[in-house]
Formats: sequence, structure tokens, C-alpha cells
Amino acid sequence: MVVRESFDSSLQELQEKMMEMGELTGTLIEKSFIALQNQDIKLALRVIEDDDEIDDMQNEIDQLAIWLIVKEQPVARDLRKIIGAIKILTDVERVADFGVNIAKSTIQIGNAHSLIHLTDLESMKNRCISMLEKSLQAFFEENIGLAKEVGDMDDQIDDLSDANYKKLSAYLSEHPEETNQLVQLILVNRHLERTADHITNIAESAAYLIKGKKYDLNP
Repeated sequence: MVVRESFDSSLQELQEKMMEMGELTGTLIEKSFIALQNQDIKLALRVIEDDDEIDDMQNEIDQLAIWLIVKEQPVARDLRKIIGAIKILTDVERVADFGVNIAKSTIQIGNAHSLIHLTDLESMKNRCISMLEKSLQAFFEENIGLAKEVGDMDDQIDDLSDANYKKLSAYLSEHPEETNQLVQLILVNRHLERTADHITNIAESAAYLIKGKKYDLNP
């Protein structure tokens, strides 16, 4: 019984650290988009620096997960949960990387007259942050309904991404002098679309933990 309590305590610590990493990543995405909206180069540079903390957290949690596997030799559901956690960490880290990419686009755009009003990028960003929260909650609470909800939201992101691309491409054809900024906004659009894909991977990991079989939430 004492051994099981020790394992449960370590597993709880793993989940708490994952939750903290997820919150930091959501904050990084938010800050990167604020930097883009306000053309705040200093904030964009801070976002790039903040990514180091998330990378460090991933390494720390990875080590804890590996230690749990080696020391406790978990089986069945417990093993699936730890392996799922390791996979999820990779996706969360990639989400943070896309936030950094958005910050880099902000730096490239500089102080040019902003054209972000042409897009629904903010709606994409808001949905991505909501998806991240729901996907991690689905994993921690083993809630298949939330996992499926994330898959549905990814479809919405795809629709917004397609619409943004068409608007920006059409504007570019008429205003070639704005090529630099428009290309950067097209890249931001792509970064947010890929962010949603990686978050959907997290939801699929949650679904696998719950059901014990692979779910494709992004067919």
C-alpha cells in the first residue's frame, strides 16, 4: 500500500508539472499574439526568451516520467498514462515553438502599418488556447467528451485558416508593396493552424488513455 501511495504521489507531481507547462505555453501564445497586435518588438523578444523555461520544464518532466517507468515498472493503464504524458510533452513544446515563430514574424513586420484587421487570426488564437486547456483537462480527468470537442474545434480552425489565406492572398495580388507583412501574416496563419494540429494530438493521447485504442480526431 505504501508503495502504491508513493507511485500515486509521483504521478500526481508529474501531472501538476505538466499542467504548469501547459499554462506557461498558453500564456506564451497569448503574449506572442499581443506582441503581434501591438507590434511590440520588446514583448516579442521576451516571448522568445520565455521559451527556454518551457524547454527546461519539458526536460525535467521527461526525466521524472522516465524515472517512474524505471523505478516503478508500471503496467497497463499506469504505463499508458506515463507514455501518454511523454508524448503530450512533445506536442506542448511544439505549441510553444509556434508561439516563438509568431513572435519572430512580429519582429519581421516591425512598425509597418498593421494589416492584421484583414484576418480572423485572433479568433484562431482564442480557439487554440481554449483547445489547449480542454485537451490537457481531457487527459488529466480522462474525459473523452472534451477530447472529441477538441477535434471539432480543430475543424473550425481549419476553416478559419482557409478563409484567412484566401483574404491575404487576394490582398497581396492587389498590393504587392505589402508583400513582407502579408507573407508574415500568412505564416502566422499557418503557425496557428499547426498549433491546433498538435493540440489535437494531445486530445488523441487522452482518448488513447481512456479507451485503450487509437483515435483519429483530425482525419
